[in-house]
Amino acid sequence: MPDPDPADPDGAAGHGGPAGDGGWPHRESIAIRYQEVDLQNVVFNAHYLGFCDIAFSSWLRGTIGWTGIDDPDDWMLVKATIEWQGSATYGDVLDIDCGIARWGTTSFDVAYRGTIAGQPVITATITYVTVVPGTKQTVPVPSSMRSALRPVPATP
Repeated sequence: MPDPDPADPDGAAGHGGPAGDGGWPHRESIAIRYQEVDLQNVVFNAHYLGFCDIAFSSWLRGTIGWTGIDDPDDWMLVKATIEWQGSATYGDVLDIDCGIARWGTTSFDVAYRGTIAGQPVITATITYVTVVPGTKQTVPVPSSMRSALRPVPATP
């Protein structure tokens, strides 16, 4: 049995990989747990940012070997927008696809798409700024990230 993922101690996240439709660079499948559902029987809204973070972390682990500990590159979230098209509940498997939506000089946007059995649940965009590890000093986005992380598919 593989070692548990320190970023996912409960094992709720699935094993990431290319998105099911082949267009998005990464997909993370997340089993919705009882503790994530509120009294309305839907996933509490704040959990969706955590799900995006799990997907992004998994994508980075698989592409640039990011571990979150003593890595040469770091970034901070500076803006997040989420729009809901549906909802998830206990027992659902939420697929979170992610890819680069925009490269800036010191920042980048990651687009997210959450679906259950192909049905839309959320779309989100998170803007990150790259920083010197352990500081808040911005630096240009590393070329290693630019070359390893693929964009989201173009929309017709």
